[in-house]
Amino acid sequence: MEQKELGIYIHIPFCKRKCYYCDFISYQNKTDLIDKYIESICLEIEDWKKSANLNNYNVTTIYIGGGTPSYIEPKHIASIINKLKEFINEKVEVTIEVNPGTTTNEKLKEYKSLGINRLSIGLQETHDELLKTIGRIHNFDQFLETYKQARNVVFQNINVDLMIGLPNQTINDIKISLEKILKLKPEHISVYSLILEEGTVLFSQVKEKIIMLPDEEQERNMYWYVKNTLEKNDYKHYEISNFAKSGKESKHNMNCWEQKEYRGFGIAAHSYIEGVRFSNTTNLEEYIKNISKKQFNENLRIHERQKQEGKKKEYMLLGLRKIDGVSITEFKNKYKENPLFIFKSEINDLVNKKLLTVGGDKIKLTNKGLDLANLVWEKFV
Repeated sequence: MEQKELGIYIHIPFCKRKCYYCDFISYQNKTDLIDKYIESICLEIEDWKKSANLNNYNVTTIYIGGGTPSYIEPKHIASIINKLKEFINEKVEVTIEVNPGTTTNEKLKEYKSLGINRLSIGLQETHDELLKTIGRIHNFDQFLETYKQARNVVFQNINVDLMIGLPNQTINDIKISLEKILKLKPEHISVYSLILEEGTVLFSQVKEKIIMLPDEEQERNMYWYVKNTLEKNDYKHYEISNFAKSGKESKHNMNCWEQKEYRGFGIAAHSYIEGVRFSNTTNLEEYIKNISKKQFNENLRIHERQKQEGKKKEYMLLGLRKIDGVSITEFKNKYKENPLFIFKSEINDLVNKKLLTVGGDKIKLTNKGLDLANLVWEKFV
């Protein structure tokens, strides 16, 4: 039996301070629970290794996200990695998210010694006043120090996060930020548009007109400037929000867009196994309590048990996030049917609206489709 690729995700929900735009499950005031939480994750991993048929899987990626994983002590990251050490080798992409202001040279050395081979650094912007506006705890100089330390520790695969559409942000701000980032030559750059989420500080500030966001046209101009600039500098635009040097595309990202399976550990961590989407409780205390009682299943929340039709639609939705689009051949190999026949009316409609193109073996977004991607997703939901 051929092994299936599997990604592993670990959620670290602790932060020094919560950013003003963040609606992720994370906390700045529950540090007293860090020890118990890490112990709980380790127990959850142990239980999974006993109950899952690991012979069916080939672990290709491990991703430690948050929250702010670099906020907690490196011994805690070591405890988790040690539970996964049988899956780690030079072929496995092992990523940890780090934020300037919580990262030290000692932590980076420890991460490297544990087999972590990829960093994702949360820069977001290079202008200190904009960083303050969105509640980041670092300034640009601190980012530069973190980046320099990472290179000195010999991390050769680094992602830098950049955000667009921020309050008071201009296209000139984006130009300056890109110039500074490109000088550093990171292997990967993720570019995210600000999404206002209800309940966040920024949501309230915008609603009360304390701050103003760029309009939709300004934001799209920012996006296309970033896209064109990065492509001119030999970064491949391989997914809507992601750019990479050749061969440095994120395996973690690609596994998701190619509908491969993944297993999440920790509160709010999502999993996708054999067509079932599920997650852990979002309640930190409940998560710890259930695991202390060895009631692991009490933490699980089932979101979807996919039928074959749902899997095919999702494959199209996820695949069209990739700039290269959906391979007709790969769809046929997986589902034994031709997507051009199954989704004939949806595809024809999107082609007529100039949102999709079909050519050779590919179904993919046009530039207009890239701008109006949500209209494309609606066809396959």
